[in-house]
Amino acid sequence: MSEMMKIALPDGTVKEMPEGATPADVAAAIGPGLAKAALAARVDGELRDLKRPLEGDAELSLVTSRDEADALELVRHDFAHVLAEAVQNLYPGTQITFGPATDDGFYYDFAPAPGRGMFTEEDLPAIEEEMRRIIAADKPLVREVWDREKVRQFFIDNGEAFKAEWVMELPEDEPITMYKTGSGEADWIDLCRGPHLPSTGYLDPKAFKLTRVSGAYWRGDQSNPMLSRIYGTAWLNRKQLKQHLLRLEEAAKRDHRKLGQEMDLFHLQEEAHGSVFWHPQGYRIWRELEAYMRRAIDGAGYREIKTPQVMDARQWEKSGHWGKYRENMFVVPDEVPNVEDEGPVVSGDADWMAIKPMNCPAHVLVFKQGITSYRDLPLRLYENGCCHRNEPHGALHGLMRVRQFTQDDAHIFCTEDQIVDEVKAFCELADRIYRDFGFTYSIKLALRPEQRYGSDADWDKAEEELRNAVIEAGMATEEYGWEELPGEGAFYAPKLEWHLTDAIGRTWQVGTIQSDRVLPERLDATYVGEDGEKHRPVMLHRAIFGSYERFIGILIEHYAGKMPLWLAPTQAVVATIVSDADDYARDVLARLEAEGFRAEADLRNEKINYKVREHSLAKVPLLLVVGKREAEEGTVALRRLGSDEHQKMMALDELVALMKQEGTPPDRR
Repeated sequence: MSEMMKIALPDGTVKEMPEGATPADVAAAIGPGLAKAALAARVDGELRDLKRPLEGDAELSLVTSRDEADALELVRHDFAHVLAEAVQNLYPGTQITFGPATDDGFYYDFAPAPGRGMFTEEDLPAIEEEMRRIIAADKPLVREVWDREKVRQFFIDNGEAFKAEWVMELPEDEPITMYKTGSGEADWIDLCRGPHLPSTGYLDPKAFKLTRVSGAYWRGDQSNPMLSRIYGTAWLNRKQLKQHLLRLEEAAKRDHRKLGQEMDLFHLQEEAHGSVFWHPQGYRIWRELEAYMRRAIDGAGYREIKTPQVMDARQWEKSGHWGKYRENMFVVPDEVPNVEDEGPVVSGDADWMAIKPMNCPAHVLVFKQGITSYRDLPLRLYENGCCHRNEPHGALHGLMRVRQFTQDDAHIFCTEDQIVDEVKAFCELADRIYRDFGFTYSIKLALRPEQRYGSDADWDKAEEELRNAVIEAGMATEEYGWEELPGEGAFYAPKLEWHLTDAIGRTWQVGTIQSDRVLPERLDATYVGEDGEKHRPVMLHRAIFGSYERFIGILIEHYAGKMPLWLAPTQAVVATIVSDADDYARDVLARLEAEGFRAEADLRNEKINYKVREHSLAKVPLLLVVGKREAEEGTVALRRLGSDEHQKMMALDELVALMKQEGTPPDRR
């Protein structure tokens, strides 16, 4: 008689099951409804296959489609495997590599068969059809444990050089699992940790779509072979897929690169990889944001500074950035003794300088000038700091990921007793600013990573201080999406992160505040305490926009280019219907400019419908149409961008009053 296992369920009950029973057996013992709905199980917190035998007494919870996060991860992982099998069925000789789940779907990297060429989007319909055939076959997904040499030899025998290379680098003390699609000897098989659904039939054949193809280097290394990466999106059902595709369609309309070109805001080009050429219209948005932020930080007691772009490499060695961040830094020699035809020659004894990738070490140097007393703390130093990071070309993305960027960066030097109050004040400042721009957000606490500087005691203290500040601000609640993220802190400090939600439901990690005891120690920052002795300050690193470039990109997509009146680069255009109204249009423009508005006049000899379309494309909020009648009556015909209402006639004074009300920045209302 087999021994019995005690399986503790989430409702507090305990089921006794025979040795070797699976989570599927537990589900069946509870009831047929659950047995049908179960997709996988969490066994002592670990997500596992439904048919994997239990090893003994355990806490078990069954995963169904209601557990959306787990269910989506399983479904997307399975779709990746089905994709790989479909590709190898259709194109024999293709080698498989990796195929993980992503935030909205999956991808898989392939090495095409010799002579075939890279995959293209024209291949996707046939691959989708084969995937649906595999799903309809309802093949079981079977977990098997193999020894390392057997796995390696299997892949060598089957011409899978990439998998054979990878398996030898897996930890020797961990079991190696293979997943077979089907139950026969000749069925498709792949190296995988799992877990998976019980069979391919659990997937909805109408809940996925292959979306695009790109190139990807094996293991992300440019010296390795180029692979074909096929992307797909996958969901639990076709309704979710349809909603996602609509979101993608809306996101494409809001793409800041497309709108930036249409609105003549900025451009990027190869001569300055990852750096932005701001046009007058785009830089107007920048200046409004900069002015807004200056008013905010002036009101919050910050002192603005400006620090050098280039500093001696030894300073970065002291700070720890040289060891942790060197590959992302631009480095230049301190002297170039001569220039020959073939280019500059650097002397062997030249010192090295680094273009700053962040502002914090420079702010410590400002703090260290003179003797700082405890009476001077907290000291809040702010900088619109221009930084450079050596991002790979392939990672660059419009304004969202650049090499040159400007941070709304500040560092608060304070005593231990001041930390919670300072972080709480920052939470309240960030809350006001994000709400002024129409964002909701969630707050996350990123905790200590495995590789870090500083003692565990200091990390305990820093994490607790940040946690307590959010609690005191009343924001450690479900309303603010409060969550703690183990292992995601910086190497020198835990941090609070602000994740904004935009108009179409996407999230963007933007603001942050970090509680740092490491950098003041490494750079020997001190203040004189009440006892007359030297003490280390705590350094709070904080930003709200994150970077001006990325924040502007987010704003463009959030508003779909239709900026609120106070932020719009051109707030109004006075457009004439007939040339007889030109003089009146100039008078209207002069009045608006005298009131401080950003306005232009369009006196071209074009039809008014042409002018309306052109300025609508440029996302001008207010179009003021004037003709002979308006000139005689001293009025304008107001057309609002994106409004279905017919144009509204109003007196010029009424228009000015309306624009003052809507065009005043929210912090000045």
